[in-house]
Amino acid sequence: MAHRDDICVPSLETNDMLLKDKVAVITGGAGPNGLGFATAKLMAAQGARVAILDLARAEPAAAAAKLGEGHLGLVADVTDKASCDAAAAAVLKTFGRIDSLINNAGITQPVKTLDITGADYDRILDVSLRGSLYMSQAVLPAMRAQKSGAIVCISSVSAQRGGGIFGGPHYSAAKAGVLGLARAMAREFGIDGIRVNCIAPGLIETDITQGKLTPERKVQIAADIPLARLGRADDVAGCCLFLASDLSAYCTGITLDVNGGMLIH
Repeated sequence: MAHRDDICVPSLETNDMLLKDKVAVITGGAGPNGLGFATAKLMAAQGARVAILDLARAEPAAAAAKLGEGHLGLVADVTDKASCDAAAAAVLKTFGRIDSLINNAGITQPVKTLDITGADYDRILDVSLRGSLYMSQAVLPAMRAQKSGAIVCISSVSAQRGGGIFGGPHYSAAKAGVLGLARAMAREFGIDGIRVNCIAPGLIETDITQGKLTPERKVQIAADIPLARLGRADDVAGCCLFLASDLSAYCTGITLDVNGGMLIH
């Protein structure tokens, strides 16, 4: 960190790593083409020790091994509070601290309003919204004890514009709930030195979208985006890195749009 007129500002020297000696926890991080794994790779490259949390079928330990030595992969279900608490405890046992949490786990379902069942609604909201709450609850005591921490919640442009290509109205509702939850936590935990922010991605090419858009449809969609392309997982990962690092030390309660200009508001 550099100092100027008694104000502490992050150093931007090229040999500095933004997350050196920090510990980052990423939910839903094992998918090879997903936002979570792209974020894990970038954070590891910036000096963080990364804990990837995901369901057993996603093989989080194997994903963590791809990052190199010194990282952790844990089986965890964000819809189960005990599982979240156990995962946080395992990270603390291994690394001794938790500096950032990326609430990335989420699922979607492209259905219309009248086709949403109660089970559909519960399933979609449980992962994105309940999961963000439970995992935040699991790490907040450690962050509060440290008097520092950063939580990044992945929302969606669907929460802002109402609906999307791959998500039904219940997905929009879940991701809108994430925005409200994050802002409320930002107000509550700022006094403890904990920052809570959101990212609202637009249409990003990930595991969820693979094989679901023809090349022609991609061209049509890109034509309506000011930056004239679909997003990449790395586009979101860079913003996660920013919000987890001291570069965003005076940012809390914000929503960072990563949509190429798809929604300008």
